[in-house]
Amino acid sequence: MADLVLYRQYLREILTKYAQYSPSQTDMETHTIFDQEGDHYQVVTVGWEDGYRMYGCLIHADIKDGKIWIQYDGTEYSIANELIDRGVPKQDIVLAYQAPYARRLTEFAVG
Repeated sequence: MADLVLYRQYLREILTKYAQYSPSQTDMETHTIFDQEGDHYQVVTVGWEDGYRMYGCLIHADIKDGKIWIQYDGTEYSIANELIDRGVPKQDIVLAYQAPYARRLTEFAVG
């Protein structure tokens, strides 16, 4: 249970940091979405650019069965690396954006 509390805290801190990097367009907003009951965490960008509605997800992570599932990571450094830097073991991180057969080839959890 202590790991779960820490994992939630780490995800909130990391995603909040990325949400502070505002897009250069003035009509765009960046939001964090923290659903701690369902353990879903996202950073999304919404707004308008050149008359077109824009929406994009920068980061999406979930916590399932005591592991952090990275569903999407549009960052340069990788939130998996940031979690490892904070002491999260690789066996508690699932790179869910990779096919299940490919996950076995990484140092991270399969799922």
